[in-house]
Amino acid sequence: MSKKEIPPKPKDKRTKRYKEWVARYEKSSSGVGDTVEKITEATGIKKVVKFLAGEDCGCDQRKTKLNSLFPYNKPNCFTEDEFDILSKLFSDKNWESKSITAGYVKDLYIIYNRVFNTSDTPSGCNSCVLNRLKDLEKLYKEYS
Repeated sequence: MSKKEIPPKPKDKRTKRYKEWVARYEKSSSGVGDTVEKITEATGIKKVVKFLAGEDCGCDQRKTKLNSLFPYNKPNCFTEDEFDILSKLFSDKNWESKSITAGYVKDLYIIYNRVFNTSDTPSGCNSCVLNRLKDLEKLYKEYS
């Protein structure tokens, strides 16, 4: 749908029509850049900047850069190798009761950190490892 086909946003935010419009036409923010853009549009700052600096004010590049630096917890896709490693683990229904070697835990943390954009380090805490594995399993099940 092109921008011209989108009906105007209702002014009264209390109405059901407004909420339906937001749910249908406003995309959720994928990172800080999208949020900053929404704020600058709502406050009128974006119009002022475009007026002063011209159409190519650098806002789009800034938004892209901020989104890549500060994404909102949207997981990355598994690589084929990562998927194979997780398939071996999660193919057993009783994987939670099995013992996992320290080397395997390290590999799982590497996958977890890349997929979820974190920098967690393996610890001796079994519940911490189990929680990360459950997060990976949820995402893995979406692929299956």
